[in-house]
Amino acid sequence: MDNKELEQRIIKALDDNKFGSFATIEAGSKPKVRYMAVFHEELNLYLATDRKTHKVEELQNNPNVFLLLGYEAGGSKDILEIEAKASVTKDSSLREKIWSKDLERWFKGPDDPDYVILELSPTRIEYTGKDRKPEVWEKQTASAGK
Repeated sequence: MDNKELEQRIIKALDDNKFGSFATIEAGSKPKVRYMAVFHEELNLYLATDRKTHKVEELQNNPNVFLLLGYEAGGSKDILEIEAKASVTKDSSLREKIWSKDLERWFKGPDDPDYVILELSPTRIEYTGKDRKPEVWEKQTASAGK
C-alpha cells in the first residue's frame, strides 16, 4: 500500500476514535498515561488541556509522547499507535477551532487563560486494521529522498 492510501486509513481511524490514551514522560523517566479527547486535521493532532496540568510541565522536559487509539466500544476496531513530538500552544485561532461545549466543564470559554492546546506532530504511526497486519507510516524528512 502506498503512503497516501495508508494516510487515508489512518485519518478514517482518527475520525472514528474520539478518545485515546495519551502518554508523557514524568521526571525520573517514568511513563504517565491519561485518557483524553483527540481532535485532528488530517494527521495534525490536538488535545485540549489546562496549562496548570502535570502533562504541560512534563512536555517542557521531554516533548516525546505516545497516543494509543482504537479497539474500544464506540470506536472502530482499528488501532493507532502514534509516536509524536508535542508542543503547547495558546494560538487563539486553534483554540477557537477546537473549542466545543464539552470543554465548558473545565474552561470558561475559548479565551480562558488556562485553556491550551497540545499540538502533536506524529513521527511514526503504526496502523492495524481489522484482520490486517500492522502497517507503518513514518514522517518523511527533507533529506529522505537524497
